[in-house]
Amino acid sequence: MSERLPIEETNLDIYGNPAIPWSSVRDALTMPTGVDVPYYLGTVRPDGRPHVAGIGPGWYDGDFYLVMGLGTQKAKNLAAQPACTIAARLPGFDVTMEGTTTLVTDPATLGKVAAVFQASGWPAEVEGDAFTAPYSAPSAGPPPWHVFRFTFNSVVVLKLDENGGATRWRFGPT
Repeated sequence: MSERLPIEETNLDIYGNPAIPWSSVRDALTMPTGVDVPYYLGTVRPDGRPHVAGIGPGWYDGDFYLVMGLGTQKAKNLAAQPACTIAARLPGFDVTMEGTTTLVTDPATLGKVAAVFQASGWPAEVEGDAFTAPYSAPSAGPPPWHVFRFTFNSVVVLKLDENGGATRWRFGPT
């Protein structure tokens, strides 16, 4: 997959600041994060109630990859309704993304995504159609941990400096 580019840009700033360049935000999204950069996954329970959970996504080939046990509430929610949000406070930006998830079972993709997590310090290994490792976040549930690809269709960013700014991008289907 090649880099996804926005098909629409809207400057949301009310103070006359220019639109934020997508390239700046994309670069911030692709940087390895670790525990100092919080990410949150917002889902909807099958009964319609909202649910939010902290996550540690990995960026690979233009999308985020999320790892969780299928028995967790977030995985149950995504099975019932794959539309979700991810929010993060990145260096310089508050980012909110809307999109959908799909369960990843392709061995080649799983291997490449495992390498992303290994590079960030988590020793994930592919076993069957999921990951195993000596440990994971307690919120991920017990192993095996399955991998979901999050593909965003809308990104809203607030710039966190003295100049400020706010921009929304929309993306076409992949």
